[in-house]
Amino acid sequence: MKKNLTVLMAAVLAAASLAGCGSSKPAETNAAATTAAATEAAATEAATTAAEETTAAAEESKADSASEGTAEIPTDFTTITPGKLTVGTSPDFAPYEFYHVNNGTPELAGFDMALAQRIADDLGLELQVVTIDFDGILMELQNGNIDLGISGFSPSPERKETFDFSDLYYTGGQAFVIRKADVDKYKDFEAFKGLPVGAQNGSIQMGLAEKNTPDANIIGLTKVTDIISELISGKLEGAFIETAVAEQYIKNYPELQIAWDVPYEAEGSAIALKKGSDLAPAVNAVINNALSDGSMAEYIATAQDLASDEANVFEGQLDENGKATAN
Repeated sequence: MKKNLTVLMAAVLAAASLAGCGSSKPAETNAAATTAAATEAAATEAATTAAEETTAAAEESKADSASEGTAEIPTDFTTITPGKLTVGTSPDFAPYEFYHVNNGTPELAGFDMALAQRIADDLGLELQVVTIDFDGILMELQNGNIDLGISGFSPSPERKETFDFSDLYYTGGQAFVIRKADVDKYKDFEAFKGLPVGAQNGSIQMGLAEKNTPDANIIGLTKVTDIISELISGKLEGAFIETAVAEQYIKNYPELQIAWDVPYEAEGSAIALKKGSDLAPAVNAVINNALSDGSMAEYIATAQDLASDEANVFEGQLDENGKATAN
């Protein structure tokens, strides 16, 4: 657009300059007048062309903006505490949510937390995060103690009967994890009959364990960190874990390996809301914008980098003094 305006101004100035030139000789005056007229015509044509190009560029820019999917964020919503967005999460699910220790101070991190902050900012609210064991988040949501549950929730049909869910903000998968030393020992789910298999309480993975390894000794644990510890120590022979989380743990614990992917229809993460919540349209608008402008991809990359900093990562609950709570 700037280039078109420059062309237009240059043409007009050239026309004005030439039109203002004179001579004491009639023939030269007529020639100058003819030249000025021709130049003015050329300038007019250039101006018209430039204007047309500018209009076309503006329309193209408008079309580009529309194609990016920028959504207008509704403002007609309510929160349990005016001026605040209260979010429940379980910080034991890197790279979704976890603690990263910064100069001795544990700070909530993960792409779920980055998205939560984006939602609060775009809605003009102060973010207030409440850390809860995973299987208690939906209960707190149902009781009206939090506005949103953001903790890598998969919007299963069973959950949708009781809660509303946002659009998907991350598409992932499900994995079955074993020790790398056992890769030749276990070839399918049938091999785990009577053996201890782990999954997080209240999670989609627990349902997958019950479906795929019904004859195993299924052990439910509160935190994914507990599952990993039990798997490494040999107390578990396998575990159902969300793929992105499993991949992150394998980076830090190379003695583990994804044995195979676990089929699951609703592969993706969404934000949980109380049934009928008027926050849903605004939350969906922010998710759409974060996906369209590339922010979500940045949140994920940053979270993965921080989660790989094993020496400064803590997963689990902390008390008011920043100390790990007892199991």
